[in-house]
Order: sequence, then C-alpha cells, then structure tokens
Amino acid sequence: MTSTALLTDHYELTMLRAALRSGTAQRRAVFEVFCRGLPPGRRFGVVGGTGRLLDLMTDFRFGADELSYLREHEVVDEATAEFLAGYRFSGDVWGYGEGEAFFPGSPILVVEASFGEAVLLETLALSVLNHDSAIAAAAARMAVAAGERPLIEMGSRRTHEQAAVAAARAAYIAGFATTSNLEAGRRHGIPTAGTSAHAFTLVHDSERAAFIAQVDSLGTGTTLLVDTYDLRTAVRTAVEVAGPGLGAVRLDSGDLLQQAHEVRAQLDELGAHDTRIVVTSDLDEHAIAALASAPVDGYGVGTSLVTGSGAPTAALVYKLAEVDGHHVAKRSVGKPSRGGRKWGLRRLDDKGVATGEIVVTSDEPPADRDHHRPLMRRLVAGGEVVGAEPLRAARDRCRAALAELPASALKLSRGRPAIDTTHDGVDR
Repeated sequence: MTSTALLTDHYELTMLRAALRSGTAQRRAVFEVFCRGLPPGRRFGVVGGTGRLLDLMTDFRFGADELSYLREHEVVDEATAEFLAGYRFSGDVWGYGEGEAFFPGSPILVVEASFGEAVLLETLALSVLNHDSAIAAAAARMAVAAGERPLIEMGSRRTHEQAAVAAARAAYIAGFATTSNLEAGRRHGIPTAGTSAHAFTLVHDSERAAFIAQVDSLGTGTTLLVDTYDLRTAVRTAVEVAGPGLGAVRLDSGDLLQQAHEVRAQLDELGAHDTRIVVTSDLDEHAIAALASAPVDGYGVGTSLVTGSGAPTAALVYKLAEVDGHHVAKRSVGKPSRGGRKWGLRRLDDKGVATGEIVVTSDEPPADRDHHRPLMRRLVAGGEVVGAEPLRAARDRCRAALAELPASALKLSRGRPAIDTTHDGVDR
C-alpha cells in the first residue's frame, strides 16, 4: 500500500494537534464541499473525481515512514502521533454522483465523523474534486460543442504526469471517446488512440516514405498527418499510398475551417469518400463550435482540456457546517457559509427539465417530493466504501444530467448559472 496521508496541508495537523489538546477532536462534525460560485460566465459545473477520492481515502493511513517524517520535523507531538498511528476513517460520506451537474451552493460532498477524523480529509478532497471537476466541466462543454463527433483527449504533454491520467478520466466521464494516455487506459479502462507527430514525417527522407512506413505498419485504416509540408500534395500522396480506404487524415495547423472543406473536396475527388478528417491544434469548446459546419469527423483536444479551458479549478471549499448537532456557519465578509447538514435535490418540470436546485437542511434524507430528483448518494458508511461504481456509470450519469438541463445551460456564451439554487430552511 502507498500511503496518501501526506497529500495534505500542514495546517490540518496543526488543527488536529490543538483539537486533541483541547478535547474537541472527538466532537461530532459535519463538513460540506460546495462552491460559492461557478467560474465567470459558466452555466453549470460537473462533479469529477469522486471515484478517485474514494480510492485515495482507503490508503489514507499514517505508517512508520509518515510518522517518522512528522516527528522529525516537529509537525506533531507524541499524542498526535499516537492518534495518527491508529487513524482509520470511521465516518460517513454522502455526495452527488460523479458526473452529476452542480450549481452554486450544491452540497456535492458531505463528510460526517469526529472533527479529528474529518478535518484531515479537507486537502485531499479538495485537491481531487477541484481538479477533476474543473476538467469535467470543460470537457462537458466541449462534448456539447462537438455534438455526435468524437473527441480525443490528448493533453498529457501539457500537464503533470499524474494530472494527465486524472484529466483523461474526467474527460471520459464528460463525453470524450478516447485518450492518448496509455496509463489512463491501463488504470481506468479508457479506450486509447494515437496517430503520429510531425517528427515521424521529418525523420524520413520524404513524406511518401513516412506514409508508406506508417501504412505498412498499421494498415490502411490509420490516420496520416498531412500538414507537415504542402497540404494538397500530402493528401494526394496519402491516398496514393493507402488507397481510397485510408482511415483518416489529420489537420494540425492553419485555418482549419477552410482546410477541412478543401481537404474534403480533394478526398472525394480522389475517391476516398469514407476517409475521415480529424482536426487538432489548440482547440477549445469555442473553436470546436466554430467548426460545426465543417466536414470534420473528430477533434483532438489537449491544452485547453487539461487546464480547464480557462478555469483550472472548480473553486470548491470544505467548510464545517455542524458540530454535535448544532449548526455552525462563517460570517466572513465575501466568504459566508450556511450551517446544517444538507441534501441536494433537482427540481424538474412535467417534461423532466431541470428548473431549480433545492438544498434542504435535515439530519435525515428529505421525504420524496414530486418532480424532485434526489442527488445524494451514500459513498462511505461507517468507514467502509459503499459507493464505488464503474466509470461507465459516471459517464452515463453525466450524459443524463446534461440532457436534463434547460437548453440555455448548453450555450457556450457567457451567462449566469442555468438554474437557481434555493436553500429550503437553511441557516445563514
């Protein structure tokens, strides 16, 4: 087992150490993850990272190496070290299903345990959920823009090596068809795909020689990169080498809209009617939408995807909402919180279209209401993970959640949240 216990901030242990001294570490606490607002102009968020967080929580243990480091650097005293040596999360966790849409104030994760147990999970929970939810939201916007055309996630070279794996997973949940990242394929079962770079063409004595080598190795169904030199010459050479059954050509530079039309016409003239056109080159959701009328068959997205397309964090926070059954809330200017243990519901009209986000304060799940869909799932019960699910389930949930939103939610123009959040009986 590789411990995840030190994937946290020093101040979590500062609080624990002082709480153990004051006797408050054992007080029953309810923490909540939510966002005060979506990134500017965004109309919805998408929950990402829940499955990864559950996996990481199972390895949140303080072994000899971790405790030795903490003692050596005087982060903990002996009483705290003894507490950490026996640390096993024994509480409950509820949350929105991974892939679910969320809005300002949505209680996307609720952690119930002793203060000492729950406070330690803050950094890990926010690190995972902020990153993956940012990627999932950006990916969902790109999937909406792409429509039925497939998207390839190819951002590994633009981010941290482990963030690349997490980003591929979040993108797949939100609708991407494949990833270029092989570790994401191995770890999460995501289909992988890859073509070739300009270096492959340049290392050969001619473009024709490069195409022959790739087709001989991978077959005529491969995708040939055709913009290293002259585009029109490359397309003609590609069809001559592979025949009219060539799988696809890739465009990676220039005016993609114009080039797509020109290449489509040339392929048809050459009899390669079924050869697809895949475009890459710093695409984001707006560039994808601009290509909606082009004869494009798929998109490869890298940098914008793995950086959240301008919103690299979901701005989620982890706040204490209840202590020993009593509501607690911050009054900080500009950063208030709401007290009490909360539950999220999605209000729907007669046609099943979302019209509101309802947040209810209650110790128990609220009673069923007509036209209100419960959003909370039990993820951990008494310290045991009970909410693990296949990645496909999160992918299906995301598709259903987006289909449920009003049409205005799927516009790429800047706007306010697609539905309002109503706090039903929640303390301010």
